[in-house]
Amino acid sequence: MPQTKANGITIEYASEGDANAETILLIMGLGAQMTRWPPAFRQKLVERGYRVIHYDNRDVGLSEKFEAAGVPDMAAVVQALAKREKPPVAYTLAEMAGDAVGLLDALGVKKAHIVGASMGGMIAQLVAADYPDRVLSLTSIMSTTGNPDLPRSSPEAIAVLNNRGPDPREDLEGFIAHSLASNKVIASPAYPADPAALRERTIADFKRAFYPVGFQRQYAGVIASPDRRPKLKTIMAPTVVIHGEADPLVPLAGGQDTAANIPGAELRVIAGMGHDIPVELYDEIVDGIMVAVERSKTPA
Repeated sequence: MPQTKANGITIEYASEGDANAETILLIMGLGAQMTRWPPAFRQKLVERGYRVIHYDNRDVGLSEKFEAAGVPDMAAVVQALAKREKPPVAYTLAEMAGDAVGLLDALGVKKAHIVGASMGGMIAQLVAADYPDRVLSLTSIMSTTGNPDLPRSSPEAIAVLNNRGPDPREDLEGFIAHSLASNKVIASPAYPADPAALRERTIADFKRAFYPVGFQRQYAGVIASPDRRPKLKTIMAPTVVIHGEADPLVPLAGGQDTAANIPGAELRVIAGMGHDIPVELYDEIVDGIMVAVERSKTPA
């Protein structure tokens, strides 16, 4: 896959579909590589007539790593926030939103439909708020607003974030078993994934890139980022918010709060969906994205 300089760093990306068609930019979530946007899912968007670009966020996959920043001190981050001081992090979601726009710049894309999942939804929200002239529509999937008063993740889901399992370079089978067990905690209860497919994906992710400290720096950046509600209220792009009713990692209240704070946003709640994109829901999620896309073509 190609690389380019964007926002001053190296970004790994891929572009599919007609390069002259309107662009849909897909932004993935915390610690997840661009490959977590399934090929069949992306193809459904291409078949609708769109150019689809997806990429590795900074510090993950094959994009630039912020090695010099080291391991974040999460306790110091929390303490700084409690004192209303600047937290000691390598970057925040704002810089990651700048990466997304920088990638559009590098590829000569003036405006795009922005789609983000989980942390990617947070980044997409900031792209829509901070770079409104670059955004045709916004789709925020299984994400939230940064509102500190919202319900927390379930204890089991928090454990998935905080326990990354054994080092696969030393215990690959243990790492795979941990990944499968973690997926079961946060995934869609109504649409259980095929264990063999999950195993294959876990091995492929490891072989492509294994960089756990990047996950930690991204996590610190999310925690250090402020409540987005004031910015969400400024978003004018047509917006659809998609959320699973059974999401244990980012509870449904996060999607409800997102839709409530973006003017004119439409909330689509999917029964039985957790914190993943099951193959059985590809069409429903793509349909939701298309609602936002089509609204961008209708005069206000």
